[in-house]
Amino acid sequence: MRCPFCSHPDTQVKDSRPSEDGQAIRRRRQCPSCGARFTTFERVQLRDLQVIKSDGKRVPFERDKLMRSVLLAARKSSIDRERTEQMISGIVRRLESSGEPDIPSRRIGELVMEGLRNLDPVAYVRYASVYRDFREVADFSEFIRGEKLGDELGEGEDDT
Repeated sequence: MRCPFCSHPDTQVKDSRPSEDGQAIRRRRQCPSCGARFTTFERVQLRDLQVIKSDGKRVPFERDKLMRSVLLAARKSSIDRERTEQMISGIVRRLESSGEPDIPSRRIGELVMEGLRNLDPVAYVRYASVYRDFREVADFSEFIRGEKLGDELGEGEDDT
């Protein structure tokens, strides 16, 4: 593997171990040229997935893009990185094993919301606010009431 720091064409694996409940292999590597260390992950990819956007456009599925959107929603929350990785791996496995090479973006959004709802209610609402395009405070309130998240988020408590 090419070094991301100096572009040396060959790096050495210093340590390998299972990650993400055995769904990936985490490798610590070192560049013999510049001495930099970095981590790579190796995962099984069953098929190339295409995401069908709401406008009908097709784009390649990117696990990293999905991870970034979830991490953004979970920013400043109590979800640790390992649980987030497990959730993303589960979503990718479900998509790959569905047998469908073309996945509507709406389906991916629903799977992420389902996963976040189980991990952290605030991250769930944050993701939903972008996914469902909330425009006003009333959109948040209506969503929270509709999802019965009020108790989990501290709504409805008497502050007197």
